[in-house]
Amino acid sequence: MSIDLVVILCIISSMKRFIPGKDLNPVLMSRQQVRAFDRWAIETLGVPGVVLMENAGRSCAELILEKLDHIKEPVVSVVCGPGNNGGDGFVIARHLYKAGVNVNVVICGDKTKIKGDAKINLDIVEKMNISIAVVDMTEANLVSQINVLMAQSSLIVDALFGTGLTGKLRHEYIDLIEQMNRLKKPIIAVDIPSGLDCDSGLLLGTAIKALATVTFVAVKSGFAVAGSENYTGDVYVASIGIDPENIS
Repeated sequence: MSIDLVVILCIISSMKRFIPGKDLNPVLMSRQQVRAFDRWAIETLGVPGVVLMENAGRSCAELILEKLDHIKEPVVSVVCGPGNNGGDGFVIARHLYKAGVNVNVVICGDKTKIKGDAKINLDIVEKMNISIAVVDMTEANLVSQINVLMAQSSLIVDALFGTGLTGKLRHEYIDLIEQMNRLKKPIIAVDIPSGLDCDSGLLLGTAIKALATVTFVAVKSGFAVAGSENYTGDVYVASIGIDPENIS
C-alpha cells in the first residue's frame, strides 16, 4: 500500500459515520442552520467561502479514492450543477485527477450561470485541461446524452444540487436523475443526494440513490427520517475545517 493511500485511509477513518437508529444524539442541522453556520464561518471567522469549498471537496475526494481502490484504471464522472454543490464537484474532480483517476466533468445546466467560488474552481479545472462536457437540459435526447457521457464510468459523483434545493424538481432534472439511477453505477452524493429535501427527507420529485453520501459539518435533519437511507446510502460526516462545537 502506498504512503498516499495510507494517508487517505487514515483521513477516512476519522470521518464520523452516521447510522440511523443507532446514533442516539447526532448533531442535526436544518437548511437554515447550515446557511447560518456557513455565514458565521465566512463573516465572523473570516474564512473565505472558497476555502470551505476546497475543504469540502477534498474530503469527498478522499472517500471516493477509497471506494476506487480495488478498481484498475477507474473512470469517474463528476456531475455538477450550476451552484455551490457543483463547485464542490469541481474541487473533487481536480483532486481525483491529481491522484491519477480518469475524470470527466459533466455540467448539467447553463454554464454561464456558474458564479463566485464555484466559478473559481471551474476555471481551475478548465486550465488543468480536465475533460468537461455540458449537457443541454432542453434537448429531447437528454437520456441518450447521459448514456453516452456516463455509460463507461466506474463511479458517478452527484454534485448536482445541495441542501438549498426546495420545491419539486423540473421535469428535465427528474429525467436526468432517474437515468443516472438506471445506469446502476455506484454513486457518491456530495452533501446530500440530489432531489432529497434537506429538512423533511422527502423526495422533491425523485432523488439520487447513492451508495454513500459525504455530508459536511453535521448530519442533515432529513437523514434522520425513516426511508431516507434508501437514497443516502452510508452517511459520512466530513469536516470543512470548522465544526459546530467551534461556535462560542
